[in-house]
Amino acid sequence: MLFKKLSMHQRLTASVTSVLTAAACAFVTPAMADYPDKPVRIIVPYAAGGSVDTMARVLGEKMSALLKQSFIVENKAGGGSNIGAGYVASASPDGYTLLLGTSAALAVNTSLYDKLSYDPIVDFAPISLGAKLPSMVLVSAKRNEKTLGELNAVLKKEGEAAFYASSGNGTPAHLGTELYKHELGLKTVHVPYKGGAPALMDMVANRATFMIAILPEAAPFVAQGQLRALAVTTNERLPAYPDLPTVSESGIPNYEIEAWYALVAPAGTPENVIATLNKAFNDALQDKAVIARLENMGFVIVGSTPQELSAHMKKEKSKWKKVIDLANIRAD
Repeated sequence: MLFKKLSMHQRLTASVTSVLTAAACAFVTPAMADYPDKPVRIIVPYAAGGSVDTMARVLGEKMSALLKQSFIVENKAGGGSNIGAGYVASASPDGYTLLLGTSAALAVNTSLYDKLSYDPIVDFAPISLGAKLPSMVLVSAKRNEKTLGELNAVLKKEGEAAFYASSGNGTPAHLGTELYKHELGLKTVHVPYKGGAPALMDMVANRATFMIAILPEAAPFVAQGQLRALAVTTNERLPAYPDLPTVSESGIPNYEIEAWYALVAPAGTPENVIATLNKAFNDALQDKAVIARLENMGFVIVGSTPQELSAHMKKEKSKWKKVIDLANIRAD
């Protein structure tokens, strides 16, 4: 009798378990299978109108068409992109709140700020590396230097009497130039501006010795003959500027500075949702109209797997931590 009672209990337990499992599947499976079944928000941690905002809107429009659901761009600017990034890090991990972040939020700021509400490696689920943005080493057209070698000779000779401009403290322009200084043993003094535009205007007026600036901002001044580009900061020469050497081939081996843009979700977002977003994002990057629009802005289109983006974020975080600590740079 005891054996029979135990068997009945086991059968009852198994039956209840099956019912509960089926009920759970009834609630979970359709929601996951139908993703996205409501509008998805792409948070841009900068003001409207900039390069990140434009990229989000171009790709969001294409992803909307691919996934038959609205992708809405929301701007949450401030704190060097930390406000928007922190907002997404604490959002529900359901795939409906995403971040189109840059190297600042996803690699640099964790070392630049003493107090940060998120850790990019821990609190985000990588989706895809979207694009990179090259920079140029510039001097005023009023100066005599025609090559990077000539500029470096002047910088070494002038020491602290030489100045370099940047778009602000802790920006890629600032960090990239500090790495440049370290590699060459320079003592050039940093002059931060409130954005790339005012810095470039003073460069035109020859009020600073040189500057490293992102290509979309620098290119118009170069085209108009107001600034002279001496090198690009990419590993390889750019197709649009085949005669312009890289910094690496001009005296600093393996030097590479590129701003980059990537799509991430809150940590814990289901893998199937990440896979859906990865495919849609990468497919959008291969659309001819999207390619034309982004390349016209100076972007180098990349695309990646989540794993490749994860490795890239970790590598970049480590790289810039060394530079930030070496130069004792803090944004707080």
